[in-house]
Amino acid sequence: MNIQIGSTNSQTSISHGSRQLNTISFDPELIPGARNAVNVCLRVASGEKVCIITDEVTREIAAAIAHELEQVGASYKAWVLEDLAPRPLTRVPQEILDDLETSQVSVFAVQAQANELQSRMEITDVVNRRRIRHAHMVNINRQIMMEGMRAAFLKVDRISAKVVDTVRRAKQIRAKTSAGTDLVADLNPNYRWLKTSGIISPEKWGNLPGGEVFTTPGEVNGTFVIDGVVGDYLCAKFGSLRENPLTIHIKGNRLTEAHSDNRELEADFWRYTHTDENSDLVGEFAIGTNIELKDVIGQILQDEKYPGVHIAFGNPYGAHTGAEWYSSTHIDVVGRNFDIWVDGEQIMRGGKFLIEA
Repeated sequence: MNIQIGSTNSQTSISHGSRQLNTISFDPELIPGARNAVNVCLRVASGEKVCIITDEVTREIAAAIAHELEQVGASYKAWVLEDLAPRPLTRVPQEILDDLETSQVSVFAVQAQANELQSRMEITDVVNRRRIRHAHMVNINRQIMMEGMRAAFLKVDRISAKVVDTVRRAKQIRAKTSAGTDLVADLNPNYRWLKTSGIISPEKWGNLPGGEVFTTPGEVNGTFVIDGVVGDYLCAKFGSLRENPLTIHIKGNRLTEAHSDNRELEADFWRYTHTDENSDLVGEFAIGTNIELKDVIGQILQDEKYPGVHIAFGNPYGAHTGAEWYSSTHIDVVGRNFDIWVDGEQIMRGGKFLIEA
């Protein structure tokens, strides 16, 4: 499937072989975020080849990104998943994998469905091996394009660099909130910290919008009151948890309890985090650094970048952090209004950094 940009009226023509499938008109308000993605985050150059992976729901955003690629003189192919395979996607179509093999840059702008994480990992396996500059935009929508994707990512990168310099020397991080969160993360010096500020390099693909630093923790213990969001496809199902938080307890780095007045949320989360033997293990400890975000909006792609602590159960992204264990699942949990101490020194109060960008 090739996207061909029309020269007028902000239209993108999508064709599959010689068959015309659709003509997409996209809102010009999507352009600033798309331009940020192409020019600032991915730094796409004239002559580079880009692989765009999208779906029916997200085609308009993909069209805006493709329009900006044309402006810089990049070549690209775009793939709409539903044209190649049924959803939920259990395996990545070979056409997409082959295209990734010859691309310097890739964009994954798709709405998550249940049980698709493994197929997304197939894509990032190729990205990691080929060192592709990859923008992972799972559940990207208009609101995120209008908010998080309009951030000044060079500013976000500066605060992210200061935070990661601080935590890389640390042995322990403590995080608390007035809602009842009280977590202690003991850090493993053998595990690397990563900075994914929205400035994407061949060394590490990144979610867009960007703005976090993360590692695999040595061990996390304590209570996390999740009054923000939970990740993967559960985010779309349950949205913001401000009114019905999920309270979890962690001991020895494993999830031991989960409680919520929303029994369906409680059950779904517990089921997800017990998919395999390591699905209940904390694989990621992260600090959101996108200081231009004002609040949690109920969308994990943006909300995990909101300043504060978030953790994820499951896959530790060991190819980057150095962790040697594995899980087939990965689910983030996000809270609000954190106080954070690094080796006893406070770096955040009430969700605001005490470090200057």
